[in-house]
Amino acid sequence: MNVMAHTDNQSNIGALLQRRAWANGDSEAYVGVESGHRMSFAQLNQRANQLANALREDGIQPGQRVALLLLNGSAFFQAFFALARIGAVIVPLNWRLTVDELAFLCDDSGACRLIYDVEFMTTVKALEQRPETAAINHWLQVGESLPPADFAADYGRFCERGAIDQPAVTSGGDDYLFIMYSSGTTGLPKGIIHSHRTVMAAIQTIVATSQPKLRQRCINMLPMFHVGALTPLLVNVYSGVTSVMMRAFDPQRAWQVIDRERIDSGLVVPAMLQAMSTVAVADRGDHSSLQWLLVGAAPVAPSLIVEYSKLGIQLRQVYGLTETCGPGCMMDDSHGLLRPHSAGRSFFLTDVRIVDAEGRDCGRDEAGEVLIRGDHLMVGYWRRPEATAEALRDGWLYSGDIGSLDDEGFVTILDRKKDMIISGGENIYPAEIEAVLLAQDGIEDAAVIGQPSDRWGESPVAMVVAHRLSEQQVIDGCRQRLAAYKLPVAVTFVDHIPRNPSGKILKRVLRERYTRADVES
Repeated sequence: MNVMAHTDNQSNIGALLQRRAWANGDSEAYVGVESGHRMSFAQLNQRANQLANALREDGIQPGQRVALLLLNGSAFFQAFFALARIGAVIVPLNWRLTVDELAFLCDDSGACRLIYDVEFMTTVKALEQRPETAAINHWLQVGESLPPADFAADYGRFCERGAIDQPAVTSGGDDYLFIMYSSGTTGLPKGIIHSHRTVMAAIQTIVATSQPKLRQRCINMLPMFHVGALTPLLVNVYSGVTSVMMRAFDPQRAWQVIDRERIDSGLVVPAMLQAMSTVAVADRGDHSSLQWLLVGAAPVAPSLIVEYSKLGIQLRQVYGLTETCGPGCMMDDSHGLLRPHSAGRSFFLTDVRIVDAEGRDCGRDEAGEVLIRGDHLMVGYWRRPEATAEALRDGWLYSGDIGSLDDEGFVTILDRKKDMIISGGENIYPAEIEAVLLAQDGIEDAAVIGQPSDRWGESPVAMVVAHRLSEQQVIDGCRQRLAAYKLPVAVTFVDHIPRNPSGKILKRVLRERYTRADVES
């Protein structure tokens, strides 16, 4: 796949900020909850211009990959739009990953630059020493609490080198915009490619479905390396909505921000809803401005839908994937209470089918694989042509998820074909954990499944065939190679791991045989 296909100035995503600044420059674009930093669309656009011009003058070329290791904040906002304007390909990195995991992503993407927050200096110093990052020739540090590392430059001073004039836009359309990594069932992360055109299509189908309005205020508590947070940020710019960003989620502070900032809408995962529901009513303040919350990543408990409805807050369940740039299905306000187990109907410019193993359309309420079609489907997987061909067939994305469709077009997601675990909104892939377990001395075989957790929705639990190892030793053996949220919260020692004749683990048998009601961590 070519990184640069052709140019189309009208569809450059970076130019959206310029257009919004021209139309509504004085409107508030960004509020940083922790810093109190506020920027109008005009101010944000000017800062993005400076960074874009500085990067271009420094030699950045269209198609080059630039990695972002940034918390939610104005720097992420600025960097994304600046890089998009000059045709660079953005690689948002999950800052919860270990140095090993981040090094792989830098190497696989071929990133030549990295912009990072000062909070990650220790990680970045270790990363800079790795052979996988040898191609990175420029490091930019955001934040002034510590001097930049000896190999890095200061982001603020670097931006000031750039002119405030609007840079020429020479990319768009089918040119790549970002590569977002999502682990596959093999345990190796896959880079999901979206172009300017696919992202524009995602924005348009979301806007046509949810109809955000100019000067509304949206709170974002999800990390920007997730498409579930990134795409809505772009929708906000497209629609003139203020983005109120929290760097880290705190349930009591979330209510305080909703009160103080007069928030209309927001983005959450079920674990956040659950945590917010435990805050005492007296501490929630005035949340009368909040109309609805978009909830994704996992099904919402019907009791939570009822609870928030009583507060005058509609929960709009959504279903989608990074491969679709977010959109798949969304529940409308009128049916949320009536169909609490459904993910809703397809977005306005999106089609959804349910097919059987032979690719034939399933009957109503019959379980099958969920297929999605729309102009917002990914270009493909970065450097993974076989995986791309498997996922994209005849214009449809084969999601790997199992669902059903009723007579009115409502989709219910029943299971995950790929055995993915969703814990607190994070995707966890058992095969990755299993590979780490099997690398430990003394472990003969291993399998990982998800078990219900009141706090996180699901948590990974390991089934291990081993001798002379304790549960804590097994977990500690994973700690150096896995991010904290991927660590098994419990280990069950078993005599054997059930497998089918081809050697695949029978996860269904494990789920039926082993349950851990005490999984709460």
